[in-house]
Amino acid sequence: MPVSLLGAAEIRRLAAELDVTPTKKLGQNFVVDANTVRKIVQVAGVSASDRVVEIGPGLGSLTLAILETGASVVAVEIDHRLAERLPETAAAHEVPADRLTVIDDDALRVDTLPGEPTVLVANLPYNVSVPVLLHFLETFPYLRSGVVMVQAEVGERLAAPPGSKVYGAPSVKAAWYGSWRLAGTVSRQVFWPVPNVDSVLVAFDRDAEPRGTEEHRRRTFQIVDAAFQQRRKMLRQALSGVLGGTAADASARLEQAGVDPTLRGEQLTVDDYARIAAL
Repeated sequence: MPVSLLGAAEIRRLAAELDVTPTKKLGQNFVVDANTVRKIVQVAGVSASDRVVEIGPGLGSLTLAILETGASVVAVEIDHRLAERLPETAAAHEVPADRLTVIDDDALRVDTLPGEPTVLVANLPYNVSVPVLLHFLETFPYLRSGVVMVQAEVGERLAAPPGSKVYGAPSVKAAWYGSWRLAGTVSRQVFWPVPNVDSVLVAFDRDAEPRGTEEHRRRTFQIVDAAFQQRRKMLRQALSGVLGGTAADASARLEQAGVDPTLRGEQLTVDDYARIAAL
């Protein structure tokens, strides 16, 4: 059922009513273009049978586009004023109250989601996008897929393959959970206020089976962090502290895992890191 989406004038009016001035601290850049939010929902493949979690709904632009599909939404909002107003905005746009649940909390602290949503859709601020994504993937194994709008630099890093210039710890940690791909670019002009950076859409699909236990994941991420903290060094040096204490110890462990000790961190896949951690 078509829902009237928020336009630039209504978004500014809502912000004025709530005395909300978009802040850099919370990374608040509100989307004021209906075509953009519909595109995000379309790329995410949201259907009426889905239960979606949205992080940082703000004034509700993307929320209404998700609800337009007939899906139900759990929205996590850190700004109390926005969290309180969102159900009113949905009701004013003729969305049934039982299809929207708002959680007034910091997304990094949320550890339960009602209804176990399977799809994640969000417009994420630059400063917390990677920690929030990893927290949700770690905490909510029932999340199967999603699309997030992030700063271009962050999106490129999340989707980067091994050997790429921007491949780093976030790339490997994201790959632990599944596959990631760039799914579109977003003009700066669709935001209010207009940011000074470009944005992209990044889509993910979780692997059908978990890659390992929680203990294995933590050990893998510890090794990933060590490798990229000294990314210019060979692995036998960069990982000496976490693989026995000396470069010789690290070399032996790496060879046991089938990894060349003279490689550098950006040359390894998530499977390589997982094998090292499993020893």
